[in-house]
Amino acid sequence: MVKHASLPRNEPGIETALGVLKQHFGERFQTGAAIREQHGHTTTWIENQPPDAVVFPASTQEVSEIVKTCAQHRVPVIPYGTGTSLEGHVNAPAGGICVDLSQMEQVLEVNSGDLDCRVQPGVTREALNTHLRDQGLFFPIDPGANASLGGMAATNASGTNAVRYGTMKDNVLAVEAVMADGRIIRTGTRARKSSAGYDLTRLLVGSEGTLCLITEITLQLQGIPEAISSASCSFPTVDAACQTVMSVIQYGLPVARIELLDDTTVKAVNAYSKLDLPETPLLLLEFHGTDAGVVEQAEIFGALAEEHGGIGYEATTTTEERNRLWQARHDAYWAMLQYRPGAQGIATDVCVPISRLADCVGEAQRRVSELGLIAPVVGHAGDGNFHVSLLVDMSDADELEKAAGFVSWLNDLAISMDGTCTGEHGIGQGKRPYLVKELGEATVVMGAIKQALDPLNLMNPGKIL
Repeated sequence: MVKHASLPRNEPGIETALGVLKQHFGERFQTGAAIREQHGHTTTWIENQPPDAVVFPASTQEVSEIVKTCAQHRVPVIPYGTGTSLEGHVNAPAGGICVDLSQMEQVLEVNSGDLDCRVQPGVTREALNTHLRDQGLFFPIDPGANASLGGMAATNASGTNAVRYGTMKDNVLAVEAVMADGRIIRTGTRARKSSAGYDLTRLLVGSEGTLCLITEITLQLQGIPEAISSASCSFPTVDAACQTVMSVIQYGLPVARIELLDDTTVKAVNAYSKLDLPETPLLLLEFHGTDAGVVEQAEIFGALAEEHGGIGYEATTTTEERNRLWQARHDAYWAMLQYRPGAQGIATDVCVPISRLADCVGEAQRRVSELGLIAPVVGHAGDGNFHVSLLVDMSDADELEKAAGFVSWLNDLAISMDGTCTGEHGIGQGKRPYLVKELGEATVVMGAIKQALDPLNLMNPGKIL
């Protein structure tokens, strides 16, 4: 496991805050070892650093009271959604109180005429889409996991639909948030644009709990498309697949999703999901629009793919077949783990300009081969974001050292290509060493914002900066 240093603990303050919150919240305040470890959980190789207690508020006012208590006694506050983050976001290196927002799970308002809604942070994306379905609406951001919308906002999540619908920052109109001193603020309205001051919404979206706790989100929605078509196409090389992606983007074809799977991933998915896809690099696509529109888009893509050696191109509008393909993509992580039983998956997450995608993926694959590692590749290829998933025997010190070296090398490679060390997983603890390399002096400005809004460094300390 990767270890991160513990931060100084305020033992007297923690002890006092525990007593105050226990008295106020009763059974909704938990200090058992198992639940604390669960709330320090991370789905990657970063060491677990559990909080001292977990509290389950049911309202914004209760969140405010928790934060005020913690501020008074100088105790860290760590927000928690569903625990699907990958970079140690919910660890508590200085101890403190984990605020689990899962009980705040109401869809407060849906304005179908304006294509927006207000939700509490514990609502998951799947629950929201189930709620919206009979109104002909959906929320398009799909990170794969059934994450909470509060956590998705806090980490600026994206996913398979980002190439068409953008990321969370493009779909959050406003948030309600509890600041470090317990004050409750709103950052905007339901209006689709505003010139009223600083863009506080985008400042707080992606702040990973280091500036505030998000307690309500106003989201932009989309109408469910009249027609949806999915397609798959195999390629002789990853380079050919990436060149096709670049052609699609340059052509302006409005794909909703375009996902890359390398040959190793396809082998794993075939075995896990009982498919018979050709075991070569694969693109999976989805088109949204009218009946005629999706047929035309699929035909244009087929022609572009053929120019780059694409084979076995198939398109379907059948719901069952579409769901089977995309479920296989969402199951890719579990398929990879089965591909090497007993191994742990270490997910990387870089993003580069589309024109550098083929180069970056190719260099990564060559490096993996040189190191003798097993590392399937999947990617949200339409926006240049891809993941090399290292399958590592955690008991093998040599493998661990190679994996750590590869992760560092890949982050540096992406930055050297004018890309980013994290396309969607965020900084948390895991990516902190690379933020200065990527943003340089801009991190000084980030530090000044953090100091101004959280001078005591109580909001999710040890993350980002």
